[in-house]
Amino acid sequence: MTAPVPGPAPGRAPDLGLLGSVALGGAAGSLGRWGVGLALPHGAGQVPWATLLVNVTGAFAMGLLVASLVDRPGAHRLVRPFLGVGVLGGWTTFSALAVETVELGAGRHVQVALLYLTLTFVAGLFAVAAGVRLGRTARPGP
Repeated sequence: MTAPVPGPAPGRAPDLGLLGSVALGGAAGSLGRWGVGLALPHGAGQVPWATLLVNVTGAFAMGLLVASLVDRPGAHRLVRPFLGVGVLGGWTTFSALAVETVELGAGRHVQVALLYLTLTFVAGLFAVAAGVRLGRTARPGP
């Protein structure tokens, strides 16, 4: 059985503070990702370093966020949606990873595509673990 998806009760208006915090965070994260893309362009057949960078740093930040906020109560109710859904949702991008990988394969750069996928997933897993570890170390508690 899965937990219910949080949201407004039937007949109630959505929480505008929550919606606003997610929207503002998403705008900030998306603009940051766009800036990284401008700073680290890539050509055909090259590893898309900008997408790799934002996805791995986003994984680290999510691990840190989980260890710092989710595992420990007491943070303002809008911090987690702002950072986790908004900023990190706008910062990271699975869709760009998928499109860039398909484009690399279609351009006969299969080895680069496999390297890109491997780097993204392996580095992302280590980044989450490092973020969780740092978050728990930096804020000890139950």
